[in-house]
Amino acid sequence: MISAKILIVYPAIESTYLAVYRSTDLIFLKNIKHTAEELDRFGDLMEQVEWRKDIIMKVLEENDINIELIELVMGRSGLLKPVKSGVYKINERMLEDLRIGVQGVHATNLGGVIAFEIAKDLGKKAYMADPVVVDEMEEIAKVTGHPEFKRRSIFHALSHKHFARKYAKSINKPYEELNLIVCHVGTAGISIGAHKKGKVIDVNNSFDGDGPFGIQRSGTLPMGELVKMCFSGKYTEEEVFRMITKEGGYTAYLGTSNLDEIDKKVLSGDETTLFISNALSYQVSKEIGSLYTALECEVDAILLTGNIFNSERFLENVSRRVNKVAPIALYPSQNDFDAMALNGLRVIKNEVEVLEYK
Repeated sequence: MISAKILIVYPAIESTYLAVYRSTDLIFLKNIKHTAEELDRFGDLMEQVEWRKDIIMKVLEENDINIELIELVMGRSGLLKPVKSGVYKINERMLEDLRIGVQGVHATNLGGVIAFEIAKDLGKKAYMADPVVVDEMEEIAKVTGHPEFKRRSIFHALSHKHFARKYAKSINKPYEELNLIVCHVGTAGISIGAHKKGKVIDVNNSFDGDGPFGIQRSGTLPMGELVKMCFSGKYTEEEVFRMITKEGGYTAYLGTSNLDEIDKKVLSGDETTLFISNALSYQVSKEIGSLYTALECEVDAILLTGNIFNSERFLENVSRRVNKVAPIALYPSQNDFDAMALNGLRVIKNEVEVLEYK
């Protein structure tokens, strides 16, 4: 039997990732894929909770994971109300907001609910760390151009904070003393934030809003054309949102979101793929440059994170545009599982104040 301490529950749209850590050592990882036919059986997202939970427990049993040794459960964060950075115990108020989709409905909302249900069955507690709704933005950064609209802070907070602290530790300085620009290219969207002395004072809304286009997201679009499209009668609201959040970016231009396939096309010299890849690196670089001014031109380092930076060509295209802004630190991975486990370990060791969601 495998001894275990921390269980990670990480739901995505078409799969559920499951990880088990002994302290910060990964001892088990499973990507449980779900077919479209399986998911189509459920009308409401939250109807998937028991089904996904049962699959998780079955996988743990089949792989001889002794669940009695699990000390706590960490759930992937969802679209909650804006909160400050930190580790939160999953409580009834949080569960209610995840279920109703207080800031939106997304598969990530399942993370906290499933983690809570599993922890309850085990007689343990469930937590989440640095939810995507961490809001440390300065008020001036939230101004849009019309009082009917206000910028929201929804970004890859877990990854941003994890790599920012990791970089700070590597140079033996407190994260709270550094000015950093963190660029995270996720599997769907991109978030680029200005970290000023431990707080993300400005960041693009990578969920459904602004910034560079991504692997699946469209990013900032020409407003006039978007408004005309919405009222053209050709598209429903759902279709427009899908175009923006799931069928944009690389997916729209290249017909795939698979980075390995895209890299192969780049290496083969495919002109369309090369051009769109160049466009993405251009937009990423431009966003990084804009945050140089948000930090008043005082930047200690630029952190480039995400699997896309394993591409030497893409990395070079970004680096040559921004390397004069500040030194570059490269973290070409996602590492959400490690970040969640590390936060769980901090809870076990009483090294962090556990916050209450209200």
